[in-house]
Amino acid sequence: MTITRPTVDDVRAAALEIGIHFTESEAVTYHALMQGQLDAYDFVDGMQEPLPAVTYPRSADIQPVPEDNPFNAWAVKATIKGAPEGKLAGKRVAIKDNVCVAGLRMMNGATILDGYVPEIDATIVQRILDAGGDILGKSVCEYYCASGGSHTSANGYVDNPLVPGHNAGGSSSGSTALVMGGIVDMATGGDQGGSVRIPASYCGAVGLKPTHGLVPYTGIFAVELTLDHAGTITRTVADNALMLEAIAGPDGLDPRQSGAPAQPYTQALGQGVEGLRVGIVPEGFGTPGAETEVDDRVLEAADKLADAGAIVSTVSIPLHSAGAAIWTPIFLEGTFDLMMRHNAYGTNMKGVFLDSLRSAQSAWKDRADELSDTMKLGMLTGHYMASRHQGRFYGKAQNLNRLLTAEYERALSEVDVLLMPTTPMPTTPMPAKDAGPEEVIGRAFEMVGNTAPTCATGHPAISVPVGTTSDGRPIGGMLIARHLDEMTLFRAAEAMEACYR
Repeated sequence: MTITRPTVDDVRAAALEIGIHFTESEAVTYHALMQGQLDAYDFVDGMQEPLPAVTYPRSADIQPVPEDNPFNAWAVKATIKGAPEGKLAGKRVAIKDNVCVAGLRMMNGATILDGYVPEIDATIVQRILDAGGDILGKSVCEYYCASGGSHTSANGYVDNPLVPGHNAGGSSSGSTALVMGGIVDMATGGDQGGSVRIPASYCGAVGLKPTHGLVPYTGIFAVELTLDHAGTITRTVADNALMLEAIAGPDGLDPRQSGAPAQPYTQALGQGVEGLRVGIVPEGFGTPGAETEVDDRVLEAADKLADAGAIVSTVSIPLHSAGAAIWTPIFLEGTFDLMMRHNAYGTNMKGVFLDSLRSAQSAWKDRADELSDTMKLGMLTGHYMASRHQGRFYGKAQNLNRLLTAEYERALSEVDVLLMPTTPMPTTPMPAKDAGPEEVIGRAFEMVGNTAPTCATGHPAISVPVGTTSDGRPIGGMLIARHLDEMTLFRAAEAMEACYR
């Protein structure tokens, strides 16, 4: 194949775009010199790409009618039977709609991607099927996953299955609603600022954000490489450990991964917490918007762990209070650069690149007015600060993140796990359909203060139900462990869960 060759005028115009001022004769010279390099592009263009093979047959997807779509949690439904045997045999699974499933539509909650159909299965999809899980469809997620509330998706609001009329949390809103509505046993989620743990807290689920890079992100719509985490949402800690066993470990394709293997996480169950050191982080309590009942229930959970044999103490992490601020430039500027300016694929990294997804995503440039309020604000701030300050604040925040990470590491040298509320408040009433940007955005980010920091530091964190408020809204307690110490995290999480069965 032959790519379209530039004219001399095209070369001169392109040079001006990057600050090079060619004379007419210089443009002619460089036009000629470019031809040999463009021959290489011709060669690459004519080659076949080695994309992952699709190995499991599937039905066509369907858009469910409202009566078949409780909580408005399904984006599309389909049937993909997994292997006849495996650790997930018989488990019904929902896949968050930011994950590629070959032949099934993928919107990522955005009108921009409406109609896009990927041609590959993400690594975690292949692994779920290999482990015997049965995939029942794609779950609704928030608009480009940019909301901690369940009210921004182009698919519509996702209702809380335990507290009707209230927020299910986001961005893994549909996944959590389907799990807690009893429609599936487990679901995938993504977490860049709390998007697995927030809906788990709001809906009474168990939601894990693993160590950064433990679960391959290949075939999942990228947000920001240093913040991207693929996680697990279940009703029980035991199912969560089982699901992580099935999907964790290197795939040789994701540049986020360090090569850390999966572990037999289910073997951490049933061990109890005798002698386990639990550190209450005071900076995670009484935060802006906090409800007293949330703090009280989490502290009561600490007392119950102590009754079960854990050694409970207070461990201060002073920089935790600034963690969400440090996370903010990384999230806003990094997201605008990778997800939007580079259409979900950057450079200077290896991995699987889907030209079909890049092409579909590039439509946002002509349709930006369709973006959600949360996306408009995030893009505006990210673009403004990066372009006016040459990326200074992204870099400074990454430097400060080393201090934040070191503080967590110091605290985790004193204890085995850290404890704080997942979200400062329980689920809140859903915004009105005609709510303005102030309310939409406020309800989208008011709850990330405790969840965002560990997305930046990469520590594993899990939300476990620790009771309800007096009016029946679920409350989540969050446990945090050392990097790649999900075994200890599950041990503590199961003991905390047992206190409330």
